Amino acid sequence: MEELRREMDRFDIIHCHGEFFHAALLGPRRRHSVTTIHWRVDQLDRTLFFDAFPDLPVAAISRAQSDMLPAANRAGIVHHGIDATRYAPGRGDGGYVAFIGRMTDQKRPDRAIRVARAAGRTIRLAGTIDVGNPRYFEEQVAPLLGPDAIYEGPLGDAAKQTLLQRAEALLFPIDWPEPFGLVMIESMACGTPVIGWNAGSVPEVVQDGVTGFVVSSEEEAVRALGRIPELDRRSIRAAFDARFTSDRMAEAYIALYRKLLES
Repeated sequence: MEELRREMDRFDIIHCHGEFFHAALLGPRRRHSVTTIHWRVDQLDRTLFFDAFPDLPVAAISRAQSDMLPAANRAGIVHHGIDATRYAPGRGDGGYVAFIGRMTDQKRPDRAIRVARAAGRTIRLAGTIDVGNPRYFEEQVAPLLGPDAIYEGPLGDAAKQTLLQRAEALLFPIDWPEPFGLVMIESMACGTPVIGWNAGSVPEVVQDGVTGFVVSSEEEAVRALGRIPELDRRSIRAAFDARFTSDRMAEAYIALYRKLLES
């Protein structure tokens, strides 16, 4: 931030991915800045922050996140994107469903295990144990593990790609207002359908009946797993290419920068 303070007059637009203190540093340059927030924005500390800086343009990462922002701060919506060559489509022939995410009560891997087991599927789970809530894994997830519910631990990009390529589907059973959920588009890039809970950004990222299914209960998720053969993995990858590449994201941000400079 000190380096930015010294050099910010060199730039037309300043794009910050922090959450708070940069707003005070920018001063009158706020109107020619963009802030992207990668967390929920509906909690009290965020409310107080936006009350103090109504002139800070925020690019929401989903419509769900934008709806939680004060109208004065809404500069636009830019969905995340990833490089189109980062993941390749797979065949979904691994004989399992997948869960990828932090082992936390926000992501609900316990719910994913119950759904897979009720549907008669094996599930492979990957992700870090949340350092802020390690007892959740110990008490809610570990007791559910077994031959049909295997915890792989944290995975690097190559191993994550293989897990998604071979999965019949990705379970995304969140229990919080997810602002985006990058693993959903990583799954789509592999041609793998997503069964996601109707919360946060899920309904705008997952095209129900095209790239997966949006559900509201474990029972609905079990039924959705039975409908996976209705979906075409090539169409899922095509939807990713149309909506969630890094090129599309960059173009949207550039359009936003130009809009701010013209205002």
